[in-house]
Amino acid sequence: MAPYMRLRQICLVAPQLAPVISDIAEIMGLAVCYRDGNVAKYGLENALLPVDTILLEVVAPFKDGTTAGRFIEKTGGRGGYMAIFCCNDPDERGRNANAMGVRTANVIDHAPYHGVQLHPRDCRAAFIEFNHTEGSDDLLGPYPPAGPDWQQFIRKDVTQALTAVEMQSPDPQGLAEHWGKIIGIAPSGNAELKLPNATFRFVMGADEIMSALEFQVADVAQVLHTAKAKGLAVAGNEFLLGGVTFRLAA
Repeated sequence: MAPYMRLRQICLVAPQLAPVISDIAEIMGLAVCYRDGNVAKYGLENALLPVDTILLEVVAPFKDGTTAGRFIEKTGGRGGYMAIFCCNDPDERGRNANAMGVRTANVIDHAPYHGVQLHPRDCRAAFIEFNHTEGSDDLLGPYPPAGPDWQQFIRKDVTQALTAVEMQSPDPQGLAEHWGKIIGIAPSGNAELKLPNATFRFVMGADEIMSALEFQVADVAQVLHTAKAKGLAVAGNEFLLGGVTFRLAA
């Protein structure tokens, strides 16, 4: 199989699922495709919404002592939780990460799905996960974490695509190089990692966090109007939701 690396999923974390999930769905014109009972063993509940072929997930802890709960406490609720990539060989990416001192935090084996999660402290800024689903190299193929028929919930009349992920750091070039080595993509001169379906952009900031998601939408003004009507503080073409800045472009 030819090597590949694509952004498959972004996971945000919130103290409670409501109203974050309903706000995202209503403002961005998206639909929940799945709520995964398997995450309950981690003390979490979740919901996933497809943005074209990239999944946007929100998780929320329902008991004390969860990794997600500690993440909220550590960051003050600011910053995305996980960047999840699909690739041809998650174990090889995990071994490469281990060789650079990035520990494996968790291995998930639910055939046909196999995932390797790396330790967020070693990744810096957010969790990184690599996964592969046997026989689903098609972008619209099976992806068990999103449920059996996630493709039927894709809505494109408001939001067309998740185009970029912004990462903040006091050393953006250093973080770009670190993530580039983990993911296997060399950063461009302006501290960007370009995947086939999305770009990771590294910018100056006080803390190392996943700070913003950038979306292509049909009508920027209409989406901003809906966000304002939901009581969110809109500034320019962006607003804060689920711990990250949602930034819009036509």
